[in-house]
Amino acid sequence: MSLTDAINTALKNSYDIRLARNSLEISSINNYIGVAGGLPVITATGNDNEQVTSINQKFADAARDTKRDNVGSNNLTAGVTGSILLYNGSRVVATKKRLEQLQQQNQQLLNAQIQGTIAAVMTKYYDVVRQQTYLKTIFQSIDVSKKRLEILQVRKDIGLSNNADILQAQLDLNALTQSQQSQELVISQAKTDLLNLIFMKPDSPIAINDTIVVDKAVNLDSVRNRLNMHPLLLAANQQIQINELIEKETAALRYPTVRGTTGYNFTSSKSAAGFSLLNQSYGPFVGINLSVPIYNGNISKRQQQVAAINTRNAAIQRDNLVLDYETGVVRTYQSYANTLSQLQTEQKNYTLSTQLLDLVLQKFQLGQATIIDVKQAQQSFENEGYRLVNLNYAAKIAEIELKRLANQLAF
Repeated sequence: MSLTDAINTALKNSYDIRLARNSLEISSINNYIGVAGGLPVITATGNDNEQVTSINQKFADAARDTKRDNVGSNNLTAGVTGSILLYNGSRVVATKKRLEQLQQQNQQLLNAQIQGTIAAVMTKYYDVVRQQTYLKTIFQSIDVSKKRLEILQVRKDIGLSNNADILQAQLDLNALTQSQQSQELVISQAKTDLLNLIFMKPDSPIAINDTIVVDKAVNLDSVRNRLNMHPLLLAANQQIQINELIEKETAALRYPTVRGTTGYNFTSSKSAAGFSLLNQSYGPFVGINLSVPIYNGNISKRQQQVAAINTRNAAIQRDNLVLDYETGVVRTYQSYANTLSQLQTEQKNYTLSTQLLDLVLQKFQLGQATIIDVKQAQQSFENEGYRLVNLNYAAKIAEIELKRLANQLAF
């Protein structure tokens, strides 16, 4: 599995990314003028009532008097009404802009989630590489211990070595073999963590053959200049704009609302007896509705004040986030630069420890070095190998974090 394979798998399967995409889709659907209240509303109504009543009517002219039981009657009304908002203090405009900002904010949150996922996968992937590299160092040291044991066995066969040296060499070899087994467990668990991070089955077989290559050209000023492009900072700026638009929406509640209406009505009333046997009316209508808020307990005013405070809070949160990121950039770059400086020395130390181990082993074979000398050289070789791979890993992690903060992670 290559790094690209791991990242692509994570981006495809990540639950967090899928949730962020769903949030973006929701905000995209809501970003519509109709949701903001800027489109006409058309409704159709109908009502049909059938009744049975008793009628008792008396008039000045007794001949017109009516008295009947169980008289059937029908009342039918139907109509289509359309209304459109003409003015409400520009609340529709502010709402539509807020919906646009919400969509853009969710896009930035998705971008931040993607960058975070890539950084997490890269960190865990290179941790596996680090552990595998250290295992190679252990293997090299095991080869030296086997060679040392062989030399001692040959010496014993010709009477130049004792059993104590052979037993000590065997113990050292066994200890390294145990270190190898422990390191293999560490690697297996690191791979399991990686599989969990990319949403694959934890027992999936994977092979990683890679090395840690550090980009030594990351520049502090470049990262700081691009910090304002970080998706979470962009989202924080958009939250301020969203809150400002909520202020405008709340302020619009204190303005008059003008709505135009038009439609067509039909009414019909029928009765089998009584004063009116049939009464029908139908036709179009048009009207203007004006609603003026006069007093509602100062609720709208207080809502506007709360919205203004929320805007200030959003600005404070943005400033705090900027400070945290700037601090993070400086601290991470300090670690990055310091680790790169140590790497130069450590690479030399590792080369020297390798040469020393080879030299001491040759001298031991010639009888010019003791078993203790070989053991000390092995220990130095293992320690330098461990430090070298850890420094490489630390520099790589710092590089990944700097590029994440600059929104420049690529794979």
